[in-house]
Amino acid sequence: MRPRALLSLLLLTMGCRKPTAEPLRVAAAADLARAFDELSPAFSATSSSPTDLKLTLGSTGLLARQLAQGAPFDLFLAANISYVDEVVKAGACDGATVSSYARGRLVIWIKGAGGAELTPAALLDARFKHIAIANPEHAPYGRAAKEALTRAGVWGATSERLVYGENVQQAFELARSGNADAALVGLSLPIAMKVGSWATVDDALYTPIEQALVVCKHGTNASGARRLKAFIEAAEGRAILRRYGFLLPGETLAKAP
Repeated sequence: MRPRALLSLLLLTMGCRKPTAEPLRVAAAADLARAFDELSPAFSATSSSPTDLKLTLGSTGLLARQLAQGAPFDLFLAANISYVDEVVKAGACDGATVSSYARGRLVIWIKGAGGAELTPAALLDARFKHIAIANPEHAPYGRAAKEALTRAGVWGATSERLVYGENVQQAFELARSGNADAALVGLSLPIAMKVGSWATVDDALYTPIEQALVVCKHGTNASGARRLKAFIEAAEGRAILRRYGFLLPGETLAKAP
């Protein structure tokens, strides 16, 4: 084949290729781990072409720091709206797209039975040699756990028995694996499990965990981020969040699942 003909064939072949869709990079609070097992496929099913959703779960505070330093996420789902305010102020995300999507709920979880009777004060019992919480320095659920133990008057007596996870999911895994005897974590993590038992912590003991999301600027798929944002805020996305124990914006505990 002549060189000119070969070049023409290569150009024709390249021109027929479909453009590769940009992946949708999502940074999400670790308490959304199980909810995204449903959210991701349900969202993809709404599009005529599959969505390559790249999910990064972690501590909200650490994810916010990455965003402020230029991490190329398209959408940020935080476990506390204060961190959304931070990334907007840093110029990493679009303040016009900020919205609340849920309120998290704190629970005490144990691997065995009897968890429904637990309160923060009950953790003083000697059988709870190790109590797992997320690191309160950068994890909203860890901050809520510390606040609840403090307001219940048991922080001083339990602080030496605390073990810290980098985020709320890691704190839950510490208890699930037996490396801690109890954990103060988000309800969204154990609610769908068939092992262990839990009790909700009185919400008067901690500042409400108001969770918010925002479309970010350093990613390459802002349109995909806006579509996922709209899905989460629509009926199907809200129903999934409710199944995992989240309160929706404007809901009270009387309407909790």
